[in-house]
Order: sequence, then C-alpha cells, then structure tokens
Amino acid sequence: MSELASYIDHTLLKPDATRAQLEQLCAEAAEHQFSTVCVNGSRVELAYSLLEDSDVQVCTVVGFPLGAMDADAKRYETEVAVDLGANEIDMVMNVGRFKDGEHDYIVREIRDVVEAADDRVVKVILETCLLTNDEIAQACKLVTQAQAHFVKTSTGFGNAGATLEHVRLMRETVGQFAGVKAAGGVRNADDARAMIEAGATRIGTSNGVAIVSGESANGSY
Repeated sequence: MSELASYIDHTLLKPDATRAQLEQLCAEAAEHQFSTVCVNGSRVELAYSLLEDSDVQVCTVVGFPLGAMDADAKRYETEVAVDLGANEIDMVMNVGRFKDGEHDYIVREIRDVVEAADDRVVKVILETCLLTNDEIAQACKLVTQAQAHFVKTSTGFGNAGATLEHVRLMRETVGQFAGVKAAGGVRNADDARAMIEAGATRIGTSNGVAIVSGESANGSY
C-alpha cells in the first residue's frame, strides 16, 4: 500500500455520477486501501453495501455545496446519512452567516451536526477561497469550539481549492485539537505530500489512484 493511501478520501461528488462510476470508485478504494470514499447522500447506501467487507469507511457531504440551507436541514441530512451507513460527515459551513458575524449560529449548526453524527467523524468545510486569512482563523476557532473533528478547505465547487498557505494557517489555528483536510486541486503525489507537510491529515481528491500510482491527473476535486 502506498504511504499516501491512508490519507485519501477517494471522492466522487459530480451531480451526474452514475452507479457504474460509484462501483468503480469503491473498487479502487478497496484495492488501494484508501481511508474513505466520499459520495453524495443518495449514494451512501450503495457505497456502504460495496465496502462493508473492507476497512474503507463511507464519507458523505451535508449542506453541499453551498452550505446556505437551514441548519435543521443539515441536521436531518446527517441523521439520514448515518441511518444509511455513513461513517464520516463533511458539512459545509454557512459562509454568508459567518461573514455576517453570526458566530453563535455557526457554532450551533456545527454542534447540531456533531450530535446527529453520534460520535462519527465530522469535518467542516470552510470554503477558504471565499474567506480572508483572518476569517479562516476565526472559522477554525468556531469549529473547534463546536467540537467537530476536522476543518476542511474546500468543496471543490468553489473558484479555488486548497492552498499550502491556507492549510498551514488552519493547522496553526487548530493545533492538535482537530484534523485538517485539504481538498480541491490535489492532483498528484507531490501535491499530496506538500499538503501533508503543511499540516493536512486527510486529502480529499478524485485523483486518488493517480496519487498512489505516482502519476498526474486532471480531476478538479
């Protein structure tokens, strides 16, 4: 197994992803022993059934990709995902309300998802391309206050993905109180190692096979 495989959330979140593509994703994850597959909510049950005999966990996204829906919708989405077999939840923070200074709201919506996840790993997507460095640091503090397990850079649907600068800032801010997931634009092994060196403890990418094979890829996530 590649030394990078255990860092990778092998990801397929395209709206037109087919069953055959999901089956391929799960087969690749099992073969290479990735940490998780990351799929949309309606595909959790399928991914769980395909991976239940492996060590690969099923991750899904909540409030994706905008994060702008009501907090109760995120909580319910999390409850459904858990019932269908999700082991990890990647939720999108409400960026607009964060920028409005509604920090209590942000902490509450994250805590609601953490509670609904029932001891499963929760990662909070900040969409760092929309934030200043000061805002990234503040958001990281709110995530740790809400007792989520990871801060995550990006949805992969924004105007930019993970940067080394942002990953370093996130790691410096959360210290050892949370993991850091770099997602968006990690296309090869050199990219992945650089993110890990900067402080990432998980890599979200659709290019997992290329990364562990030492090849280049052109995927966006």
